[in-house]
Amino acid sequence: MKQELVRGWMTRDVVTVTPDTVLPMAHRLMTDNQIRRLPVIENGRLVGIITRGDVRGAEASDATSLSIWELHYLIAKIKVNKIMTHDPITVSQDATIGEAAQVMLDNKISGLPVVNGEGKLVGIITESDIFRIVVQDWKEQAESPSRETVRVGTSPIL
Repeated sequence: MKQELVRGWMTRDVVTVTPDTVLPMAHRLMTDNQIRRLPVIENGRLVGIITRGDVRGAEASDATSLSIWELHYLIAKIKVNKIMTHDPITVSQDATIGEAAQVMLDNKISGLPVVNGEGKLVGIITESDIFRIVVQDWKEQAESPSRETVRVGTSPIL
């Protein structure tokens, strides 16, 4: 596999929220954009990240004695800064895909905000992006004429 950089595979147009965004709005953005994480930006800098799992964790339990209206009222007031991961693990846009993948594996996370030298968000790289790289590499290897085939009888041996 070639040495690929994060900058070549990250998503650049990242959907973000602010710490004051209410939970239902964050959930709606994730659903509408079919994404699982939202970087949280304040004054142009990355301050956190909220995931679909964080949103699910903030939802009410079936064991509650509150009415549905009380629940909706309370959930509508929860702000992202109450449930987000503060100071998330990030990766540089100049890191290799291998380095980004290792950080994800080591920390058991499925995506990393990508920041530049000033700590500003420039993209996001996810396990899906890395999987795309692996699949592309497999396709390129399969199409490569460099594989030699030796024939024994009528069966090719690779």
